[in-house]
Parts: sequence; C-alpha cells; structure tokens
Amino acid sequence: MCPTKPGRPAQAAAGSGEKSWREQAVAASSLRPVDLDRGTNGWASPPGDLFHLRARGYFSCGGGKRGKAPSAAEWLLRPAGVDWLRSHARLDHVLARHDNRVAAAFRRARLRNDPTAHFLLAVNLQVPGRPDAYSAVFYFAAEAPIAPDSLLGRFVQGDDAYRNARFKIANRIVNGPWLLRATVGNYAACLLGRALTCRYHRGVDYLEIDVDIGSSAIASAILHLALGAVTSVTIDMGFLVESQSEEELPERLFGAVRIARMEMGAARYVELPPNEAMPETVCSGRAGAGFRVSSGKVVNHSRQQDRAGGKVGRSMSCPERERGGK
Repeated sequence: MCPTKPGRPAQAAAGSGEKSWREQAVAASSLRPVDLDRGTNGWASPPGDLFHLRARGYFSCGGGKRGKAPSAAEWLLRPAGVDWLRSHARLDHVLARHDNRVAAAFRRARLRNDPTAHFLLAVNLQVPGRPDAYSAVFYFAAEAPIAPDSLLGRFVQGDDAYRNARFKIANRIVNGPWLLRATVGNYAACLLGRALTCRYHRGVDYLEIDVDIGSSAIASAILHLALGAVTSVTIDMGFLVESQSEEELPERLFGAVRIARMEMGAARYVELPPNEAMPETVCSGRAGAGFRVSSGKVVNHSRQQDRAGGKVGRSMSCPERERGGK
C-alpha cells in the first residue's frame, strides 16, 4: 500500500476526461470541501505532520511527550468526502444504504474495475440529539491494496476486540473558544474503542466504524460544549491504528480531516422508515444524552446525566486520555 500525499489530485480513469470516482464522491458528499486555512462551513485535509504521534524509540525512552514527534505528512488512505447528516434516529451502517452517494461512487468504480478503487473505510461519529440525531461521516479510500501484514491490514482483518484496543483519534483545536481549548486540549489522543461504544461493519471491500458518542456521559458533555460554539470552532481530527510495540512504530495516520466552523443547519436529512429506527443509546443504565437543535443553538436535555458521569476533565473527548502520552 502506497502512502498518499496531501494535495495530490485524484487520478481520473485512464483514457478519459471524466472525474475520478473519488472526485465524484467528494462532490456528492453533503459537506463541501473548503480551503485548509480560510474555509468555513466545510472540511479540508490537514497534513499528517500537524499531529504529534508515537515515534521510533517511544517505548525504549519511557513514552510520554518525549517519545512523540510530528507524524509523516502523508496519510495511508486518501480522503473521499465528508457527510454531515441528520435523521429522526441514529444512523448505523451508512455504507450499506442505497442512498449513500459516496458508497455509490465507489461501487460504480468497482464495477468498471477501476484500479484506484480498492477499499473504503468510513468513520461515523454518531451525535445524539432530539428531535434529530446527527452523524459526521468521514470517508477514506485505499487506491492500492492494503498489505495484510501491515498494522492497518491487521486492523481491517481483525476482530472487534483487536479493533477496540487499537482504534485511536488525535485532536487539534485550530480555532475555538478558550474554554473548549482548555477542556479538550491540543495534540490529545484517545483510544475510542475503549472510551466509547464502537460498532464495526465489515464488507468485502469496506469497513465502517460507528462511534456512539452518546455511550459516554463525559464525551456527551464535551460534545455539548463543542456544539454550543460549533460555528466558531475549527478542529483537526486524525485517525490511526495505535502502535503498541517498538516494531510497529512510528505511528501513521490512515486519514485526517479538518472541520471548519460548521453550521448545524448544513446537515442533509436522511429519511428512515419506521422499521430502521434504532433504539436510544443507553449509557450506564440511562438514556443517552440528547440535544435539541434550534436556530443554530444546542440545548442539553441531560445535564443530570452529565453530572452523574462526573465533571468534564482535561481530556480530548473521552475519559481515557492517554496519561503522559501512553
């Protein structure tokens, strides 16, 4: 599998002037691509070297910040679009939906044996809400085969226990209110599979990771804080498979996305038939946190639950921020 560089244009189908399948997918996704530095209400692809990850020698030097360094600028996968969706119930397994435009572009490319359409990986951050639930879906594509013995290959082929122990996010607050920056922190890393409920949907040529933010009261409280200032926040999110031995270093992002001052009203509504409605998230025996969205503001309906879950600590977006970088 060849690493990919930010800014490299997608390759069009050989011998044609048409857009590549990935360009079609980006154009069809509901959130528009914007300029990395000046864009608003959209997404961009930050280079990997903006993130500090575990470098060679991390374990031999005792870990912590001393063992971290800027990651390689190239990602392992290519960006293939971002969807900002809402519906009356939680959206699970979006890659299997017939109305998913990114998946449709990928399927068409596979049918015509496009050599750049090998594998699709989607990260679906599920945001609890009332009356509507939201999903931020990030799509990443492999334009070459994923080596089965690579760390990413083992993650794709592994079982859910392996994935939960390895699936990691790194955050950077680029712009935002001081309170949010102080709460979330910068260069914060978190094993999402251990902090939140993650559901994995594996197909022959795709993997979808559904991350249920409502499964954690603390994560929901931080989310409430972020959504309350969403139009003034720019955040970088990098996704990776955690390295847990010296032989697996250095860590590499399989994808990264910058969300720039997004508007709640920009979400595309997805109609669900009654039989597809998913039950409300349960967290520690309580209903998942709910947010009512109106006129760009977010009102929390589960403050008692947030208090029961404890105060929001200085963590990324989960209660298990790596202590000392470990």
